[in-house]
Amino acid sequence: MSRTTALALPGLLALWEVAGRLALVADGALPAPSAILFRAWTDRSDLAGHAAATLHASAVGFAAGVAVAVLAAVAFVRWPPLGRAFHGVNVALFALPPIALAPILVIAFEGMTPRYVLAAVSVYFPTMTAMALGLSLADPRAVDVVRAYGGGAGAVMRLVRLRGAVPALIGGLQTAAPNAVLGAILAEFGSGARWGLGGYLVGSLGRADPARLWAIGLTATAMAGLAYAVFALIGRRAADGARAVTIAPQRPPVVGRIGWPMTLVALILPFLLWQAALWLLGAPALVAKGPLDVADYLLLGPTAERAQDRLLTALAETAPITLAGLAAGLALALGLAALGQLAPALARALLPVALVTQTMPLVALTPLLVLLLGRGEAVTLAVTMSVTFFPAYVTVAQGLAMTPRAAFDLVDAYGAGRLTRLRLIGLPAAGPHLLTAARLAAPRALLGVMIAEWLATGRGLGGLMNQSRGMLDYGMIWSVALVSILVAVALHAAVGALERGAPR
Repeated sequence: MSRTTALALPGLLALWEVAGRLALVADGALPAPSAILFRAWTDRSDLAGHAAATLHASAVGFAAGVAVAVLAAVAFVRWPPLGRAFHGVNVALFALPPIALAPILVIAFEGMTPRYVLAAVSVYFPTMTAMALGLSLADPRAVDVVRAYGGGAGAVMRLVRLRGAVPALIGGLQTAAPNAVLGAILAEFGSGARWGLGGYLVGSLGRADPARLWAIGLTATAMAGLAYAVFALIGRRAADGARAVTIAPQRPPVVGRIGWPMTLVALILPFLLWQAALWLLGAPALVAKGPLDVADYLLLGPTAERAQDRLLTALAETAPITLAGLAAGLALALGLAALGQLAPALARALLPVALVTQTMPLVALTPLLVLLLGRGEAVTLAVTMSVTFFPAYVTVAQGLAMTPRAAFDLVDAYGAGRLTRLRLIGLPAAGPHLLTAARLAAPRALLGVMIAEWLATGRGLGGLMNQSRGMLDYGMIWSVALVSILVAVALHAAVGALERGAPR
């Protein structure tokens, strides 16, 4: 922790205490930290039991998701055509809003299975991506040594690539561990389970007790933040022991032009796996709808026209606020990154607030924002901004930091100040990084909107999903899930196209 942050935190807590004691924010919707701690102590037995249930589900799902992700990354790097075939599956899992999958899992399966599955799905993509990157960027000198002694691709994988990938893997786990907490809480939300922070949060929403909601939210934040911190510490210790001797000449694995046959496989495979998963898991046919069932519900069945109208109306609500929230989150990220160049001390002082919004699970953050902002579009926009701006900020700040010092020589020769240097050199150089940030943040923006719609506004795709669950309209539930994935994939692909076309 920097000295500036250490000095700023007590001041922020003191201001929060005063604001809470005097009910200066939304008529007491922001309670004082002391009141939150008192409520947490009063509810300590219940809070500890619910936190333990969520921690158990998160840990089991995390372990399963990491195992599958590591095996998948090894297979994709060992056999590149397999990686290209699974490209569509990987993008779909990356873009999948967990809020769209949670009701399906809760309806189709009993017990802890929905929590395990959603936590594992939330962990898979960041872990697989980091592991594949680490495996691909192996130390070339160590590879040459193994091959000189007659070792094949398997020996290179076992002796060099797996060991060298450890730092990258742990870096991915820093992101994946908080995701597991979010996945478990989302599956608990609306499941009717006795124990779990998600169910505890839902049961506390109507009690007009902001201190309890804040205690639950901050408990979830502490769990996610601790998971992040543990792997950050492990990562720092592991990096030195696995550092490469030379720089790998190859680029990270990317999926470029893969040809029409493989493109067709990548498009069809997610739907085949969808149907296969339903068969293998033995989900009841009444609630478990496959691709053909959804196509019949939306396109061919007697209720298709009405279903299309409801879905398009909901999509018209969700899409604009998603784009607005994404744009606002990116603007905030760019502003904070620029502030870090112009006033580093102030940016460091604001960073703890940004970290809280990153580690607090959305289902815990949204009710707190509802207390502060009400149930209108403002809360939806705030939730969307909160979940998109921090990953975007990290990416843009990295781009600004990587700008070569030589690029500033000309403006420095004319005595340019920090603002001029940033405007003429820094921001243009960070442009490609901003597009990368937008591509990574687009699915999170849709997730934020749908959670806010589910919990707060009752409109859009999130509201339609919640209504359909109450009406036992399983066809619509699966349709909303499919449409939300397609929208997220479309946003990801559109920004990716802009990113590839941007000047470097």
